[in-house]
Amino acid sequence: MADTERVPTVIADNAHIVYRIHGSIGPHQSSPLSSFKRILTRQKSTAVREVHAVKGASFVAYKGEAIGLIGTNGSGKSTLLRAIAGLLPVERGGAIYAAGQPSLLGVNAALMNDLSGERNVTLGCLAMGMTPDEVKEKVDDIIEFSGINERGDFSSLPMRTYSSGMGARLRFAIAAAKKHDVLLIDEALATGDAKFRKRSEQRVRDLREEAGTVFLVSHSEQSIRDTCERSIWLEGGVIKADGPTGDVMKEYETFVKK
Repeated sequence: MADTERVPTVIADNAHIVYRIHGSIGPHQSSPLSSFKRILTRQKSTAVREVHAVKGASFVAYKGEAIGLIGTNGSGKSTLLRAIAGLLPVERGGAIYAAGQPSLLGVNAALMNDLSGERNVTLGCLAMGMTPDEVKEKVDDIIEFSGINERGDFSSLPMRTYSSGMGARLRFAIAAAKKHDVLLIDEALATGDAKFRKRSEQRVRDLREEAGTVFLVSHSEQSIRDTCERSIWLEGGVIKADGPTGDVMKEYETFVKK
């Protein structure tokens, strides 16, 4: 894609994301006895602890890119995805701008446990803005893609009967059935067998070719290498590297081995 054709889809400009945890207090004050006393006296803890999860992140993502977010546990990857999706505020002085409404796909994305997989597919597609006719056309393909019926007719059973992997695969299949300006994927490709990972990685490539932008958080370095030509390495909330996946992975692996 020529530089003159590059269209930004997400711009992070000095983005700081801070969690405020109310009632977080010191180790002596947080003992079971002190907690019990506060319950009896109805005394509220006024302490607030701040967690600076992302510190001054700046980057531009473009149409047609698949970008891997890598880093050790607690480095701020999932937090950054949630901020791009508009689910977490950015502190004053910084900003995140996104084209359209970014769609966040996480393994904990809400589906209704008491409804069947098929019914959840229908409701999920309607919630993404598909017409009833479009939904009818896609339901069977979505269920087949997810693979939940490979060992029985699970699509007719309530979601509560599914394993965590089955639920994650169904969430991915629903989200990936629609063209997105920006699709944010948190660990979904880490679930399922090799056959499903191959299908899902191909779907990510298809979404890119449809001029969308995909962000992928995964602990599987192979998924990042196979899916994303660009990667951003976050560590301690700070962007340590941003560039071609091969180059960024080398820096990250050197850091991890220290």
